[in-house]
Amino acid sequence: MSILVNERSRVLVQGITGREGMVRTRLMKDYGTQIVAGATPGKGGREVYGVPVFNTVGEAWEKVGPIDASVIFVPAALVKNAAFEAIDAGVKLLVLVPDRVPIFDVLEISNLARREGAVFVGPNTLGLLSPGQAVLGMIGGRAQSAREWFQSGIVGVSSRSGGMTSAISYYLTKAGLGQSTILHVGGDAVVGLSHPEVMEFFEKDDQTKIMVMFGEIGTTQEERVAELKEKGDITKPIVAYIGGKAAKEGTRFSHAGAIVEGSAGSHESKVQRLEKAGVRVVESIFDIPKVALKLKKNLEE
Repeated sequence: MSILVNERSRVLVQGITGREGMVRTRLMKDYGTQIVAGATPGKGGREVYGVPVFNTVGEAWEKVGPIDASVIFVPAALVKNAAFEAIDAGVKLLVLVPDRVPIFDVLEISNLARREGAVFVGPNTLGLLSPGQAVLGMIGGRAQSAREWFQSGIVGVSSRSGGMTSAISYYLTKAGLGQSTILHVGGDAVVGLSHPEVMEFFEKDDQTKIMVMFGEIGTTQEERVAELKEKGDITKPIVAYIGGKAAKEGTRFSHAGAIVEGSAGSHESKVQRLEKAGVRVVESIFDIPKVALKLKKNLEE
């Protein structure tokens, strides 16, 4: 199986009539994702690549039936309203693609999602992809590339970098290691599903046997993964790479969420914490497939 999304997932695109929404809808639909509707206020009655467009999420639900996930392509200032609308309508999985969403808005979305039993990926995310089943967001860029680069297999990938999400998965495929699900948690300081939550999903997934994590300086995501590993809540092997080794205190590295304050969130502290917990931390992303192959061999013996 896979985590969060599969070929049966019924997906809505909010902001489907915008430039980004249209381009990414084509990617998702061409890949095989079951896009059942789109929603853009005032644009109801149109179609985008054969997908019916409605004025609201509630109207879409009423006309096409239950919706499992919504992928949101609207300006950052409108993300909170779009997310609230989707959650209020009953959608349980949201993918917030835009960057620069105000942190307080994300916190409000998080509070509502928790109350309503929903989860969200992002903001500032490329989304997620379950090879051969569905893609939510923009991983792969084009359907043909996504099919060629990512193959179904036993490795679950969670990354804080959009580019590294695709690169690591591509190198795993080249090494003969397919993926169960590939997920970009997002580059902001506050996100919905972070590394520890994603790892917990992988732990419960029968298809996933090995986990790969691309971490960075800043936030406590990687330390919380180490804690789960130490407590025994995560038993499957993890291969990790931590970016930002050369960053100094107060330096922002790559993303809004990657900033060191004092010793907290530093490269050294993350590596030490993970290694102590039994996570295999590598020095180069090119070592990830090599270590994963060894772990696979150990699992087979």
